[in-house]
Amino acid sequence: MTDDAPDPESTPREPAGPPAEGEPRHLGRRAVVVAASGVLVAGAGVGTWWFVSGRDDPADGLRAAADGLAADWSAGRLDRVRFQAAPGGQLPADVATEYARLAGNLAQPAPAVSVTATTLDAQDPRSATATLEVVFDLTTSHGAPAGSRFAYATTARFARSEDTWRPVWEPALVHPALAGGSTFQVDRTVPARADVLGRDGSAVVTSTPVVRVGVQPSRTSDPVATANALGAVLGVDAAGLATRVQKASPDAFVDVITLRRSDYDAQRAVLQPIPGAVFAESTQPLAPTRGFARALLGSVGQATAEVVEASGGRYEAGDLAGLSGLQRTYDERLAGRVGITVQATGGAGASSAELFRVAPAPGQAVTTTLDAAVQLVADDALAARAAEAALVAVDVATGAVVAAANFPADGGDRALTGRFPPGSTFKVVTTLALLRNGLDVAEDVPCTPTYTVDGRSFSNFEDEAFGNVPFRTDFARSCNTAFASLSPRLGDDDLPAAAEALGVGAPWATGVEAFAGDVPPAQSAVDLAAASFGQGRTLASPLAMAVAAASVAAGELRRPQVVLDPAPAEPSAPASVAEPALLGTVGGLMRDVVTSGTATALAGVPGGEVHAKTGTAEHGTAVPPATHAWTIGYQGGLAFAVFVDDGVSGGSVAAPLAADFLTRLAAAGGYTGGS
Repeated sequence: MTDDAPDPESTPREPAGPPAEGEPRHLGRRAVVVAASGVLVAGAGVGTWWFVSGRDDPADGLRAAADGLAADWSAGRLDRVRFQAAPGGQLPADVATEYARLAGNLAQPAPAVSVTATTLDAQDPRSATATLEVVFDLTTSHGAPAGSRFAYATTARFARSEDTWRPVWEPALVHPALAGGSTFQVDRTVPARADVLGRDGSAVVTSTPVVRVGVQPSRTSDPVATANALGAVLGVDAAGLATRVQKASPDAFVDVITLRRSDYDAQRAVLQPIPGAVFAESTQPLAPTRGFARALLGSVGQATAEVVEASGGRYEAGDLAGLSGLQRTYDERLAGRVGITVQATGGAGASSAELFRVAPAPGQAVTTTLDAAVQLVADDALAARAAEAALVAVDVATGAVVAAANFPADGGDRALTGRFPPGSTFKVVTTLALLRNGLDVAEDVPCTPTYTVDGRSFSNFEDEAFGNVPFRTDFARSCNTAFASLSPRLGDDDLPAAAEALGVGAPWATGVEAFAGDVPPAQSAVDLAAASFGQGRTLASPLAMAVAAASVAAGELRRPQVVLDPAPAEPSAPASVAEPALLGTVGGLMRDVVTSGTATALAGVPGGEVHAKTGTAEHGTAVPPATHAWTIGYQGGLAFAVFVDDGVSGGSVAAPLAADFLTRLAAAGGYTGGS
């Protein structure tokens, strides 16, 4: 009988009187109420009789045993179950190991198993079956598309022994198709990885032909010589490669490097003759050049053990996965979901039967704000200087980040996530705060050699002093002492408010990791004086300062965009809003910096007038302290920030680099904005 159908013997009915002569004196097993002692039965109707029951209900405990089996299977603990051998068979030495053999790649994690019915054998009350529903969630366990469930019904046989129901072990319990000796085989179909797109919809990362260069140990009699030869051509660690080759199995493919097909072709004649060198062609998602926005876009490579473990079954060893940057942040979207086929293979006749199939879900593109032409120019400008540096370019109209360059390309993302004192570039923020408090840029503000606040003395770059000059001259020539002397006009929260109005420290929604800046309220007069020219506790990224320049150019707040699709959540509104007229005044002061101040290197660049502000920021504990070099500014519809990690000064190092960038951009056709 099943739990879902009524038991005809359990339905109450009126007794029909004493049994006829010769009939057995017993009733159906639930036709009577059994006293606690199990010996007294009272009837109704025309007569009353006694019935002595010598046994319990044979179904007692069956459902509990079936539920226990389902629970242990669901928990991946079949080793807890007390199985009984099938008639004529024997139990495996280790049921859990045998299950793992039968289930293959489906063995872990365990499926969800539930009991839908139990049935007693009508002929043998000591035998029964349970119908189990088995569900493998292939989405969470194997990376299949959403809603992929390999679900089926299977039958578990039970035998009653010493008043205890025990399940019978047999391969058909795992799946009916495994009864003949078959096992599960799971095959994966990996979809092509989607492209990363630029602002205009063209691909900035796409599938590109590559050649994997490796060494097969059995093909070289001298691994050290092979490693040295490859190291000389490819610039890899020869000693480390030799060690890996010597430890590998004879026919292994020991990876050396993956080259773009064009790079391989240029060195093919040298690489091919090297003993033991082997080559495998494939494709890999790549940007136009190795350095192209590398820190932002990230890289794709063979999934590490950590990536495989964290992928929820989406990856296996050898798969390509996003390892850093945007490729890792949006890995699941770009990679899509693998297709899964489950077959019962082997066994009688060595045949295969398909049990389940789900097609792969292709990856979806990620659209960024990058402009390939501007990015290539930015990369080239930094590479020409070969200093540790960053360059960010922002569209003034929208805040879109059209270039985010770092040198070296694999030296971290200074451009978007760097945390540096901004030095005198922060004076655009301080000036906005002072203008809000009534400063007249024509008023005289002395630029003295030093200025002391509560015993702390501040000085200018190279101890400069310009005497009693208008504030606009202090700004153009970047006088620290003038700004420090004006700091008493500011409240403790004025600089954070002005910074937020320009996008520094404001809420952002870029879709990638980025540092908006940290401008804490002043804690003392000394703290406020240092912050007024971008020192003290004030920190910003090159992106944050490029956004400040874009906000000045636009006459209103600009917040950066990096990822357009999928669209990030809208950031919250800033607490402080810049006044367009005041930003126009700041923009005019930035023009003075180029015409008569510290950024005259930008005065003659093609492409139109440049507005800028330089900065030299002290950092570290050395005496004298090391300095970062900065220049921020805008030309037409493009704002920019240039940062050099250990530059002498903004005017002598960062401004010429910015000039080179703008000159190269003009030669490439200039910046015309985007849609």
